[in-house]
Amino acid sequence: MNFAAESHVDRSIEEPEIFLQTNIMGTQVLMDACRKYGIQRYHQVSTDEVYGDLPLDRPDLFFTEETPIHTSSPYSSSKASADLLVLAYYRTYGLPVTISRCSNNYGPYHFPEKLIPLMISRALADESLPVYGKGENVRDWLHVYDHCSAIDLVVRKGRVGEVYNIGGHNERTNLQVVKTILEALNKPESLINYVTDRKGHDLRYAIDPTKIETELGWKPMYNFDTGIQQTIKWYLDNESWWKNIINGEYQNYYKKMYEGR
Repeated sequence: MNFAAESHVDRSIEEPEIFLQTNIMGTQVLMDACRKYGIQRYHQVSTDEVYGDLPLDRPDLFFTEETPIHTSSPYSSSKASADLLVLAYYRTYGLPVTISRCSNNYGPYHFPEKLIPLMISRALADESLPVYGKGENVRDWLHVYDHCSAIDLVVRKGRVGEVYNIGGHNERTNLQVVKTILEALNKPESLINYVTDRKGHDLRYAIDPTKIETELGWKPMYNFDTGIQQTIKWYLDNESWWKNIINGEYQNYYKKMYEGR
């Protein structure tokens, strides 16, 4: 299973080359190794971002496995390229592959640069919370444990050469997520700092997981309201883990990304 990737969109805008090297060439190296050693199954963990975005005023629209690839960032372009390469190895060399494309994950051990842990760590320190634009962008949140259970099913029971979308049925605007975190931590909304929007910022992600639900019997176990509370508690209980990460070089990254916007 290939979980390895550079995955932060902001970083890809600043340094696209490392995303191409890691996400595309890294995938090629792994697949060549699979061919060499006769691996029985190669699974590519991908993202719904390969589909681009959906309009905010069309809540009836969802990404399906047939949605055309229409990327918006160097990150999503690198993941889409890797997906196409995986499918090419299936068709050309007969390598037994599957691909899963998930919505935004959250849960324990989420790297602090991502939205939810970033807001938790900064709110706990009473520091400003940078929110892009008006915070209206919508994401479909998927608990990491639900993601893992879905991947396990795809690897064990999924059809070779197929793509499976994995979504949590938990659409929230970024601002709703931030306000939920502030309320849970008993922090004021005055900490919110609206900053200049990200270049090419996708409006809405929403996945239709009908295929994996009907073919493999998967269902998400976590709803966002309970999952986010458990996630916040995890960060409260594991401060030593994330505080060690956000020291040093991470502070330089944060200043580069958000200060002065």
